[in-house]
Amino acid sequence: MKYIDIDLNGKSILITGGAGFIGSNVAFHIQENYPEAHIVIFDAFVLGHFKNLQGFKGEVIAGDITDPVAMQRLKAHKFDYIFHQAAISDTTALEQDIMLKTNVNAYESLLKIAIKHNANMIYASSAATYGDSDRFEVGYEKPNNVYGFSKVMMDNITYEYLKKDLNISIVGLKYFNVYGPREFYKNKTASMVVQFGHQILKGLTPKLFEGSDKILRDFIYIEDVIQANIKACNPKKSGVYNVGTGMARSFEDIVNILQKELEIDNGKEYIPNPYIGQYQFFTQANIETTKKNLGYEPKFSMEDGIIAYIPEIKRLFQEEVK
Repeated sequence: MKYIDIDLNGKSILITGGAGFIGSNVAFHIQENYPEAHIVIFDAFVLGHFKNLQGFKGEVIAGDITDPVAMQRLKAHKFDYIFHQAAISDTTALEQDIMLKTNVNAYESLLKIAIKHNANMIYASSAATYGDSDRFEVGYEKPNNVYGFSKVMMDNITYEYLKKDLNISIVGLKYFNVYGPREFYKNKTASMVVQFGHQILKGLTPKLFEGSDKILRDFIYIEDVIQANIKACNPKKSGVYNVGTGMARSFEDIVNILQKELEIDNGKEYIPNPYIGQYQFFTQANIETTKKNLGYEPKFSMEDGIIAYIPEIKRLFQEEVK
């Protein structure tokens, strides 16, 4: 499915973190819908994995986004669009200097390349920017971990550059809780959808934090995230936008849907939550400006997303887990 009217065929496209979960999905969407596009994937292959790129026909550059030598290689290209997905994305990581160098400083370096190339920039922000906020709208961020803080700083850089007279668009996408194919190699940071799915298929009782029926998140299927990224190539207005469904669902819901669709009922086990103080207990994206300025409209409910994902969860279980 093509989400925008503009033609990406013949365009040069950089995807940082392109061997990772979201980056690889964006890469394959472009490859399948715009076969004449030239796609360059840049990845350090830490959370990214070569198996996410099986069938990819473009160019792959291995490198760290914080390495000046690797960045020089990117400057040698001429890009039309940059999808910046590379980041340290573990919300429990505590190394503040590494987080900020990787997520914040590298983003500004890449943004300068985008401006030099006249390349539209689409980058990954995060719902972690909201932290303990009770209002999930841009401008009400209150991060409670260094990852969320780093994404706020990226957004602030964006606002400063948008004050300038630029010939490019810059769009930040605040992803809420994304799940779907090609996330498996994120290991412990993969969504609880795939982790619960594999627990159930192993015959184990899914482990939920105590009070999980009251821990509500905006879970979004990867296909809707792809839609947002592609539509961000041609925004009505540059800016930072939420990418979610606008609906909050519980971790309890995930287990219930999985056990129903897998036709396996292993019950549930409740354990203490070790992340109290750095853990969001409620998220629900306000997506009105995303709809207005990107033309974004979520297509997948949690039930739809999990049903679409189950064949891949089963395949991974047979080939990677069992």
